[in-house]
Parts: sequence; C-alpha cells; structure tokens
Amino acid sequence: MNLRYQLLRGAAIRAELHALAALRLGVFREWPYLYEGTLDYERHYLETYAACVESLAVLVWDGDECIAATTALPLDQAPAEMRAPFQHAGIGTADVLYFGESLVQHPYRGQGIGLRFFAEREAHARVLGLARCAFCAVERPSVHPLKPADYVPNDDFWQRRGYLHRDDLRCHFEWRDLDQPLASMHALSYWLKTL
Repeated sequence: MNLRYQLLRGAAIRAELHALAALRLGVFREWPYLYEGTLDYERHYLETYAACVESLAVLVWDGDECIAATTALPLDQAPAEMRAPFQHAGIGTADVLYFGESLVQHPYRGQGIGLRFFAEREAHARVLGLARCAFCAVERPSVHPLKPADYVPNDDFWQRRGYLHRDDLRCHFEWRDLDQPLASMHALSYWLKTL
C-alpha cells in the first residue's frame, strides 16, 4: 500500500483542518463513540491544535484522500476539561503530552498505522522534553444495542504499548449519540505511560 505520512506542527496544522474534521466525523460515528457532530464544531475544536506551537498532527494519505490521522499537544495547552481530572487528583500536567484523536478508516486498520502513530507522538514528547503521555477513551456499557458483535476493544493494544489504564482519572464531554435525539454527557477514562 502506497501511503504518505504528513507530519505537521503548530500553525501548519491549520492547512489541513478540513481533512482532520471530516475524518473525525466519519470515524467517530462508529462504535464506541457513536458521535453525531458537525463540521463547524470539529474545525473549532481542532483550532486548539493549530494555535499551539508545540502541537503535532500526523495525517496519512492514500492518494488525495486522508485515511488516518492523529494529534497531540502538551496537556497544559489542552482544553480545561482534559486537564481537570489530573488537577482534581493532584497530579501535575506540566510533563504530559496529551494524545488527541487517533483515527483510521476501517479498510486501513491492522496495517501498522496505529503503531506509527504511537511512535511519532512519543518521539514528539521526547523532543519537547515531556516525560509522560496520556490519552482518554470513551466508556460504554458492555451491553448496548449499537455495539457490533465482532467489536474488539483496543485495551490489549494499548497495554502492549506500555499504557496503563487509570480508572480514577475521568473527563466528561457532551455530544449526541447517533441513536439519541439529544446530547448527553459521556465519561472518558485515561491511559498513561511514563517514557
């Protein structure tokens, strides 16, 4: 497969906000996020990365189509909702690189893109002199009408990368699920690794 990796930092991310936003809308509609969003909201959210000089975005292209992407920025530069669980637990955030989305279109999964994403983001953390990496993932009940029968969670993959689940660190975000008429709050728990 002839894929092209594009690494962007800081303001350079702004040139690809549309591609990132469209990919987020597509991938996050799937289980377990079931996210019904808008392009305008996505572009506004992603502007946080474009406005941070120490942020990173990795986009993967198959020809002219962006088929995968990931982002990262220092946790101290992330929105308050992402920092709050650490602050409430008395855990410092100054040495943490926060991993934003990790998005891969379904046909391209299982081909090493996720491994490359972790390698690029951890390398970015080291360049910035940050000692830890963290990301959060949505929590869903084990029984849900929209959960695919063949769904395999990423927990084992993350653990093999050296990430530990922190059940005590949770943030909350509101969005509308595909099968719901109104937005509701969703809990996301953190995974952490010391480099």
